[in-house]
Amino acid sequence: MAGPAWVGDMVMAQALFMKLKQGHPDAEIDVLAPGWSVPLIERMPEVTRAIELPIGHKQLKLLSRYQLGKSLRKRCYSLAIVTPRSFKSALVPFFAKAKKRRGYRGEMRYGLLNDIRLLDKSVLKQTVQRYVALAMEDAPTPSIAIPFPKLTIDRQNQQQLLNKLQLEVSQPVVGLMPGAEYGPAKQWPVDYYKELAEQLSRQGKQVWVFGSDKEKSVGDKIAESTKNIINLAGKTALVDVVDLIALTGHVVTNDSGLMHVACATGRKVIAIYGSSDPDYTPPLSDSATIMYKALACSPCFERTCKFGHTDCLKKITVENILNKLC
Repeated sequence: MAGPAWVGDMVMAQALFMKLKQGHPDAEIDVLAPGWSVPLIERMPEVTRAIELPIGHKQLKLLSRYQLGKSLRKRCYSLAIVTPRSFKSALVPFFAKAKKRRGYRGEMRYGLLNDIRLLDKSVLKQTVQRYVALAMEDAPTPSIAIPFPKLTIDRQNQQQLLNKLQLEVSQPVVGLMPGAEYGPAKQWPVDYYKELAEQLSRQGKQVWVFGSDKEKSVGDKIAESTKNIINLAGKTALVDVVDLIALTGHVVTNDSGLMHVACATGRKVIAIYGSSDPDYTPPLSDSATIMYKALACSPCFERTCKFGHTDCLKKITVENILNKLC
């Protein structure tokens, strides 16, 4: 299995692993993926082994791919599923001599793949549907059943994090995720997050802000005036975020990779959509609420608003979110 390169896509890919296990309970599933995602994949009980791809994004490094593929031949793979549609992503399964190599038609992969599928976007409208369909031998339908991802929680690590970060859970905790790698057209205004956090604090709730180093300054702004608001951005690894999110009651998040992580922990998630489309990458959870204005210009899928107003986000008010948290 050649896995995706983004956090949200990797979480959604767990639905594919689950589908494979449903059809083949005794199957061993290995996932080849970037090093950052290995700890996350190890939280997916369907996966036998996470194999690090020691090659940077967009790098070819043909010799390295050949050597890795050759080293995997002893695994005697009966099926390799390649989720990315790039030429280079199909190389390692080919070099590993997997018997069947399956993926969607993409960058001239004839020969590298021997089970090439035509992606009908009118049938498979969602990213997760496209992943799950690769587990099927028959032609997929729009009503394809999607198992929701579910990540394992490490309770020991959870307690260690509480001690290390001096966190306590005597008060209800709400998680905020103000980042989105894609760009500002997917990011609810920081001032809105700040006002929301302050109102939640006045209600007697704790607020934990999650994110990477890139969101540290944003988290500092949200948390600058209230002790009940704690900025954890940049202080935790990705799997640490999994364990800490599991301690929250609700999560408010942009459409981002961490949104999918939060859904996979079983939390109640309020997912804010701006330039993206909740029909394309919906939160995979029965406990998720979608906030989406569906303006005439939405979804545009732009990284920044071409009109300069970002009304698709600004018209989702703090009061709207608070009403959903009640």
